[in-house]
Amino acid sequence: MYPSKIREKIEKQDLLLSSSIFSREWHNAAAVYQTGPDWVWIDQEHSPWGTESLGPICVMARQAGVAGVIRVPWNTPADIKKAYDSGAVGVMVPQVDNSNEAKEAIRYSKYPPIGERGIAPWFAGPMGIPAGDVITHANSETFLILQMESTEAYESLDETLALNDFEVLLVGPDDLAASLGVPGNKYHEKVERVMRDVAERMRGTGKSLATTFGTPEEARRWIAEGYRMMNIGSVVSIGTIQMKEVYAELREEFA
Repeated sequence: MYPSKIREKIEKQDLLLSSSIFSREWHNAAAVYQTGPDWVWIDQEHSPWGTESLGPICVMARQAGVAGVIRVPWNTPADIKKAYDSGAVGVMVPQVDNSNEAKEAIRYSKYPPIGERGIAPWFAGPMGIPAGDVITHANSETFLILQMESTEAYESLDETLALNDFEVLLVGPDDLAASLGVPGNKYHEKVERVMRDVAERMRGTGKSLATTFGTPEEARRWIAEGYRMMNIGSVVSIGTIQMKEVYAELREEFA
């Protein structure tokens, strides 16, 4: 779908649900899109995959009416513009620790006059869209997610939220836990206290608040706290859990 409608939904604070895509095979991506997510998390920070497959799965996502979101490895102009040029509707920048780093991400993500992103919308050709249309609408169609994952980022929150031209703040609970001195324990009260405070301070800012957890139960809890963009594990992980339960139930009943 072009243009994507998700930016309008972000601005209205609609609930927007996602699944992570850790595999790059097109048929696996298609199966994920058929579950009906609003957006999908395509990770390039931690995953071992290269960039060659980004274009096809991002184009497929747009064709399915899903917003592909690429988490880039780092806050660099090369990574960010390649993600958008591949067809991502959203780009997620990890480890944004202060307002200066946020300004850099904005500058790399937006076309002039807002930013300095280079112009070469690769995905326009495979989708049969005039490149000029993409260039005209990019700043209003795409969105930028900044990840808050450290105590420094938390302490700089007000300065970061005062900036225009980024649309989503995503709290990364795992790295936040490590920064708070409780690595591996994203359920610690220190982490949850920060997450609740961020939700309270985000109200009325016009920006959407996001996070990621592995189960529907965790997702429900934090959606109720005000997290309007929620990544819920992955289709693979949740499907694996459900199949284990199916196997156990059938063996108990019929073995």
